[in-house]
Amino acid sequence: MSLSPAPVRRYSYLGPAGTFTEAALKQVPEAVGQEWHAVDNLGAALNDVASGRSDAAMIAIENSIDGGVTVAQDALATIPGLRIVGEYLVPVSFVLVARPGTRLEDVSVVSGHPVAYGQCRAWLDAHTGQHRHLIATSNVQAAADLFDSEKGIDAAIAPPGIDDHYDVEVLAEGLAENPDAVTRFVLVSRTVPVGEPSGADKTSLIVELPEDRSGALLDLLEQFATRGVNLTLLASRPIGDRMGRYRFVIDAEGHVKDARVADALLGVKRFSPNVVFLGSYPRADRVAATTRAAHDDDAFRDARDWLRGIISGEGA
Repeated sequence: MSLSPAPVRRYSYLGPAGTFTEAALKQVPEAVGQEWHAVDNLGAALNDVASGRSDAAMIAIENSIDGGVTVAQDALATIPGLRIVGEYLVPVSFVLVARPGTRLEDVSVVSGHPVAYGQCRAWLDAHTGQHRHLIATSNVQAAADLFDSEKGIDAAIAPPGIDDHYDVEVLAEGLAENPDAVTRFVLVSRTVPVGEPSGADKTSLIVELPEDRSGALLDLLEQFATRGVNLTLLASRPIGDRMGRYRFVIDAEGHVKDARVADALLGVKRFSPNVVFLGSYPRADRVAATTRAAHDDDAFRDARDWLRGIISGEGA
């Protein structure tokens, strides 16, 4: 009796081929040999997952230079049924490319993704003088746009190796101001059961403040501080229903199955009218959280046993 082959899984990512997002997806062992679906924007990738057209999507969520990717944060806050299941880091560097025969001194219109352009603007100001920036949907698309005569683009900010995909010449390398720039990507699936702690984890959630008052944000942060949970990301995003209303994007060290993190999330849920749990997953850098003895799992377990003993009459 022959066994049926395992179904092919589909992964959506910001395309076309050659983007940093594709480089992040290449780090996912289970994605190798599966179907990869390139899309034009981050929202389309997440909608593929929410609708069931794809099993997972790789999206950029944070950059070490520019901070959080706001479109990703807003989408995760508003598209229901999504869960982050993995985190990946990709070093970021850029080259300036043009059609063959173009000289650097001829460049006056540059295509580039807004994040890439922000990291390369100082170099462009110093080496191209007056130039105009045209927004591209991805770093690879910026290079593709060179061949659209209607756009009138002279050069493009693109990832290294782009000349393997397009007939372009590299005018300059190392455009980015910070050579240590890194983009953080997350793999997003539909809601799945939470996995087991790895010992070096991160928990992501989005929280709305219950009311606009003095000290409300401090009350939220104290849910983590009093339990010894360190935050690696805290970013505010407008809810959009009226002026002055914000939600907070939070990354916390640890796993929801760690006692201190679970207790903190219970406190957050009691405090906030709307909490979106995005997932607990292994950190890409594999750095374990540092906790004091008063905040480890044994301390929480001993405290619960002590209280249980008091209630039952067995403890003093």
